[in-house]
Order: sequence, then structure tokens, then C-alpha cells
Amino acid sequence: MKVTVHVEKCVGAGHCVGVAPEVFAQGEDDGLVILLIERPAAAQHDAVRSAARLCPSLAIEIQEE
Repeated sequence: MKVTVHVEKCVGAGHCVGVAPEVFAQGEDDGLVILLIERPAAAQHDAVRSAARLCPSLAIEIQEE
């Protein structure tokens, strides 16, 4: 799995951080998504998929490999 975030779409809802805090963070100043791990471990894949589904602005893109 490869994860890409589109910061320009992010509205700072924070669902991604709540579901997958090992993979996503939020900027302290603007609250926008920060990708911590581009290629998460297999154990994190379900959480990352959930984060992408929960994102209200569709700012998380997943490429299954």
C-alpha cells in the first residue's frame, strides 16, 4: 500500500489521526493532515483504509500494491 495525501483538500477534521495516528498527524498551526508513513506496515492497512473512508474531503489517496 502507498498513501498520498492532498493537503490542499484537507479541512482539518482529524478523523485520520484518530483512526491511524501512526500514519497521520495534524499540523499544529493549521490542523491540516501530515503523512508520517507513505508505505505503512500491513498491520496498519485496515486503519488507513478506514481513515480514507472517513475523510470528509477525500484528501487521502490509497494505491494498493
